[in-house]
Formats: sequence, C-alpha cells, structure tokens
Amino acid sequence: MTAGVRDEPGSRTVHLDGDGVRLAADRWEPTGPDRRGAVVLLHGGGQTRHSWRHTARRLAAAGWTVLALDLRGHGDSEWSPDGDYTLDAHVADLRSVTGTFDEPPVLIGASLGGMTSLLASGTDPGLARGLVLVDVTPTTERAGTSAVTRFMRAGQEGFPSLEAVADAVAAYNPHRPRPRDPRGLLKNLRRRAGRWYWHWDPRLVDERQTAPETLSANERRARAAARDLAVPTMLVRGAGSDVVSPAGARELLELVPDAWYVEVDGTGHMVAGDDNDVFTGSLLDFMEHVAVGAAAGTGRPEGRP
Repeated sequence: MTAGVRDEPGSRTVHLDGDGVRLAADRWEPTGPDRRGAVVLLHGGGQTRHSWRHTARRLAAAGWTVLALDLRGHGDSEWSPDGDYTLDAHVADLRSVTGTFDEPPVLIGASLGGMTSLLASGTDPGLARGLVLVDVTPTTERAGTSAVTRFMRAGQEGFPSLEAVADAVAAYNPHRPRPRDPRGLLKNLRRRAGRWYWHWDPRLVDERQTAPETLSANERRARAAARDLAVPTMLVRGAGSDVVSPAGARELLELVPDAWYVEVDGTGHMVAGDDNDVFTGSLLDFMEHVAVGAAAGTGRPEGRP
C-alpha cells in the first residue's frame, strides 16, 4: 500500500474495520446548529471517497454527519487479501461501518456503491434510515457496464504521464470537460517505477467479479432486495447514462412504488461529478424529507421515466 492523501478541507480522515480489511474514510461533522443524523457515501467502481467532496460539504452544512468511504480495494482502503470483491464482501464491510453509528444512517451509493447499499438495505431492514441510488438499478445495460470494465482494465499497465491519464478519462467520459490541470487526478493515482497507476486493485475486474453469470445473479438478488425495501428511497439517473436505461429506471420504480425519482439532464453515469449542483440540490430535498420523517413517496421532485 502507498501513503494516503491529505484530508479533504473541513473533514478528517478516519480508519474503520471492514470485514477483514481496514477501510479509509473522510468524516465531516455538521457545521450548523441542526443535527439531522448520519450519512454514508459509497462511490462507484474505480472511484474514491474524494468524488463526494462537494456533496459531503453541503450535507454537513445542512446538519448531517457525513462519512465518505473508500470501498475495499480502492483509494486508501486495504486490498482484499484473497481478492474477494464480490457484492457480499462489500455488503459485509458496509454492515461493519454502519455499526459504528448510534443510529441507522442514510446510505447514498453510486453504481457499485449503490448496488452494495441496495443489497444491504433490502436484506437488513434496520441497517439504514434511507437509501439513495445514483445511476444504478437492478437491471443495468451490459454495454455500459462493459465500458466501465474496459476503462478500468485499460489502465492496468499504467500511464507514462498525467497528461496520458487525463486523455484516457476524457475519452471515457465525454460529458465532462477535460481538466485543464491534470494534477487534480493525483488523488486517484499511485506512482510506481516511473508510471502512474489507478488506485484500485486490478482484481476488482477479474473474471470472478465480471462473468455474465455473476452479473445475472447480482441482478436477481438486487430485484429481490428492492422488493423488500422498507425505507425512503430515491433513484437519481443521468439522462445520458449508458448504464441505467429509462426501462431500468421504470423497473426499479415498479419494485419500489414510493421511491422518488430524479433525472439530471446533461449527465451520464457519473451524475454527481457531471453536474454536482443539480444532483446535490435534489439530494438535499430528499434528505429533508428523511429528516422530518415524512412518508416515502410524497412530493416526488420529478415524474416517472
């Protein structure tokens, strides 16, 4: 493992026990007089806790205690000693983390983090107080998920320069302008033997995790978990997403009839990064609904797809 990066401004870095691995997280305390409860933010595959920094600051300003977690095998969290990056492993880590709070937190998960949160919440009714799924549903588009896997595998040999890394990111995510200064990518990279490597364990995208039969089994489990959800739930979809289709969103809303639904124009799979202001504004509306204990499904911010 390599040395970690500095704390995000306004937060402190903490380390927590997962299921056999040590996990890194940034924690923000509420900055105002209100105390709304706790939130756990879970990033997508190939990201880190730093992808949530803008959202985390706004949640803290609204009265929430926020924990942005590096999933196992990502960022400054430990890599699995036996290469176990199954959903069961991620769910076990999440259960360990939520057990550190005095009350159930709201879970906000993007992609892999969302699928982990969905399975955990659907199989353990007391685990969470609310659930936000960011561009993830039980049924996902294989073309989109395959593109994510190809992107992650393409960097396994490393990059000769930060400019080469920025080129790869721009090619994968056309919804976002190419960064003017590629040094902003340093939180997502590690340098070894003169080359830049992504922060994740390459075994995250080996055949054990990405085989078609594994993905199909995960979808079936996610549908069952969605049917059993007993907490306020919101789905946020990027209007240009190649991972969650309108049909996939409709399926989730049929499985969770009281769920809120938001579609963010001009964004793809990386919704929170593509338009953080709109994403976080919608999120805060839902979080207020959770905080006051209103019945799920009233006052949906958007219509169904």
